[in-house]
Amino acid sequence: MKYVRMPIEIESPEQMGYSTIKYNLSESSYTDTIFKDLNLNMNELVICYGDHVGHPGLRQEIIKGEASNLKIEDVLVTAGAASALFMISTSLLEAGDELVVAKPNYATNIETPKAIGASIKYLPMTFENGYQVDIEALKNLITPKTKLVSLTCPHNPTGTMISETDLKEIIKIIEASNAYLLFDETYRDMSFKFKLPIAASLSERVISVSSLSKTYGLPGIRIGWLITQNKKLQELFLAAKEQIFICGSVVDEEIAYRYMARRNDYFPAIKKDMLEKFEIVKAWMGSQKVFDWIEPSGGVVCFPRIKPEIKVDTKKFYEILLSEFHTYVGPGHWFEESDRSFRLGFGWPSQSELREGLKGLENAVKASQI
Repeated sequence: MKYVRMPIEIESPEQMGYSTIKYNLSESSYTDTIFKDLNLNMNELVICYGDHVGHPGLRQEIIKGEASNLKIEDVLVTAGAASALFMISTSLLEAGDELVVAKPNYATNIETPKAIGASIKYLPMTFENGYQVDIEALKNLITPKTKLVSLTCPHNPTGTMISETDLKEIIKIIEASNAYLLFDETYRDMSFKFKLPIAASLSERVISVSSLSKTYGLPGIRIGWLITQNKKLQELFLAAKEQIFICGSVVDEEIAYRYMARRNDYFPAIKKDMLEKFEIVKAWMGSQKVFDWIEPSGGVVCFPRIKPEIKVDTKKFYEILLSEFHTYVGPGHWFEESDRSFRLGFGWPSQSELREGLKGLENAVKASQI
């Protein structure tokens, strides 16, 4: 495999240094949790090799209250969703195999198949179609050579969603083909209006991926998971996990288990704050005249763009935004899109930081107009 560093990682705020950014609107997750706020005593934890599949209690918590047909053996704990995506791609794709992936998308969903040498077909999600999945276009892209279809919902970076009716229609198309559906549902618990079922509960040809990083603000413990009812796939993914890192960190998994066991104590406050921040962004979008957007339906990100009629030097825009207004967003090239668009993360900053960052965005456009 030929690895290439992704712009989204090279230019990430943690690589640039958080001290250089005052108003960080580039993050795709909720505010990072402080360990002391979890009030965990782990003094008796044995630092051993853990269960290769993952902490049994954590796996049970992941499916607790979900579809009754999901079992603990359908869940494989991974080192964040990123490793789950890597394991799925490297297990199911070889050089020359065909992948259909919605675009724009989180870079790993594209770059790992590229490194493998897979043939990639893009399903365009555009501003003009409301960043929606065109089911008929998807159907036409799938051929007998298609091994994997990759979708994300709520979508990163736009925050748009697929309806349950459309999801089931997509699954019917998948079941009639030779492909599997990779459904990245990391923001599922952050849906605003409706919450989809775990996609993997709907078919054995669906693999769901999620994590604690984005919605719950726990990216530092590197806990994610994949879910599939397909026993052969589950065995294949376990083999991949064992060959890459044997098992997960028992420290990380114990923290995750205890957090998930008490998530109803933590999550209501997170969702309330997130919705308040969303309303701040929504009100700002309605009050300014230089950006437009497709309003998100879930998650903590959206993908505004500088209005087409406004002539602006985009390089100057990002330079001024950071140097003069100390604000950082995710430029469009992170997603192989025009830099007139950018990912705006509203979950990570405080509400006051968010307001100041939004002011900076508006002022930076005005200062960089041609």
